[in-house]
Amino acid sequence: MTPSHGPAIPESVSRLRFGFGTNGFAHHRLDDVLTVLADLGYDSVGLTLDHGHLDPYAADLPRQVAHLARRLDRLGLAVMVETGSPYLLDPWRKHIPTLMSAQGAERRVDLLARAVRVAADLGAPAVHLCSGPAPESMPEEEAWKRLAAGCEEVLGIAREHGVALGFEPEPYMFVDTVQRVMDLRHRLGDPDLFGITLDIGHAHCVEELPLLDCVGLAAPHLVNVQIEDMKRGVHEHLGFGAGEIDFPPVLAALKASGYQGPVSVEIQGASLNAPEVAHRSLEFLKAAEPC
Repeated sequence: MTPSHGPAIPESVSRLRFGFGTNGFAHHRLDDVLTVLADLGYDSVGLTLDHGHLDPYAADLPRQVAHLARRLDRLGLAVMVETGSPYLLDPWRKHIPTLMSAQGAERRVDLLARAVRVAADLGAPAVHLCSGPAPESMPEEEAWKRLAAGCEEVLGIAREHGVALGFEPEPYMFVDTVQRVMDLRHRLGDPDLFGITLDIGHAHCVEELPLLDCVGLAAPHLVNVQIEDMKRGVHEHLGFGAGEIDFPPVLAALKASGYQGPVSVEIQGASLNAPEVAHRSLEFLKAAEPC
């Protein structure tokens, strides 16, 4: 791979803030995840609401959230709330129901509303979400209308709490590219609180645009960045160096854009060796980040 230098970085831009997703620590208690990440030197945590860590349907959710807020504060960790758990609403079908579903869309709205309230209580700036797959045989325009209507409903709740939404283009879902997120944003009237979660590996995997162009397109609306290595056309989250991505130019582009949010490692398969993967990932990113 031929190295490239990426865009010039203004001297005033500080270092990037690196995080790690809790979905890569499936076998750890949440308190222990936070301790490990803080001890390793991470700045933030990508908190996936799920059965094993923070269940948004737990009877004692307010108590758990209050405890978590205190822990994050003591450890000096920022947090981003993620809603990408594939089987939280349906144990058989991934990411179902969606906001486009003919039946059950209200359950997805309810989950996202819960996530917004959790984010507000934790001081998280945004909630991550994605489209999921479109229902089979549904015309594309109908899927767009249903998705926009669902997002508008969630946006109303987000406005009440001062929390942004970070919509992620996900490979092989209905909204799979940055441009399609931009199209959705336009359908919603380009609201300030509707931002983008950019997953660097996903962009490399499926986008027609070059990766750095994807960063540039998303940059004005970025509220969250996820990062991992990946191979073109293969949606598998890999450790850094195991895929095809040239990371220094990507990190340079993020810095040059003025992005101030978290850059959170997203390696779901790390759980059996999570502390070591988290350690190697942070060392790699620090070495790859241009001064």
